[in-house]
Amino acid sequence: MSEAGIYGVDMYRIVTFNANGIRSAADKGFFRWFAEQNADCLCVQELKAHEADIPAAIRELPGYYGYFHCAEKKGYSGCGLWTKEKPLAVRTGFGVEEFDREGRYVEADFGHLVVISCYFPSGSSSEERQAAKFRFLDVFLPHLEALRASGKEIVLCGDVNIAHKEIDLKNWKGNLKNSGFLPEERQWLTQLFEGDRWVDVFRRLDPRPERYTWWSQRGQARAKNVGWRIDYQIATPGLAARAKATDIYAAEKFSDHAPLTVDYDLGDSHHGA
Repeated sequence: MSEAGIYGVDMYRIVTFNANGIRSAADKGFFRWFAEQNADCLCVQELKAHEADIPAAIRELPGYYGYFHCAEKKGYSGCGLWTKEKPLAVRTGFGVEEFDREGRYVEADFGHLVVISCYFPSGSSSEERQAAKFRFLDVFLPHLEALRASGKEIVLCGDVNIAHKEIDLKNWKGNLKNSGFLPEERQWLTQLFEGDRWVDVFRRLDPRPERYTWWSQRGQARAKNVGWRIDYQIATPGLAARAKATDIYAAEKFSDHAPLTVDYDLGDSHHGA
């Protein structure tokens, strides 16, 4: 891609969203809302559909190229990535069969910029799934480091299923021994962010407490904002430095998660900053 490609735009908007079923989220108005966002890229997790089962109006979203990594198991997991600009290359899966079968990874390479839609396993349903989550973390870290070593600017978007710090969930004291806030999981993120190797873009821009992206469906968790921040845009430092604005849109309920938006200034005058 030429310099006039991705870096030719002044503002590049990425939305990431766990749909908890792409058809369900569409029925609840997500794509009506998305059409008003003028986003350059959309990363979605938990499609819960095979590609052929995604309605054509969504799969072939007007003005966007769509790419999907669906789970072999029906109605489970799955990631999608929609982009206005056609990538130079697209990769589905990251080369580990156990997790590639579950449809957890779509990567779009624009040359200067790599955008990833990724859905980390949840460990909350059983000890077996928690063990799988730890296996995922073990194999995914070296994959991320290899990507970073390419020298490209990268943003990993998705549901990481981990709240990093006490500020990132309402009831942190009651969740110290629960999946999503276990010391080993939190340390994995700490290790990722150490030495400014990767950056938690939302938290760099918005230091406020009680900013969450997921709420339990039980009780009045969402109404009372008893939530967790487990959806992220995690970027290489050069790209993170270009992030100018962020928002979590929770006014409408499209899913048990809320969309997370970040605007990056990729204007040519900032190239190489």
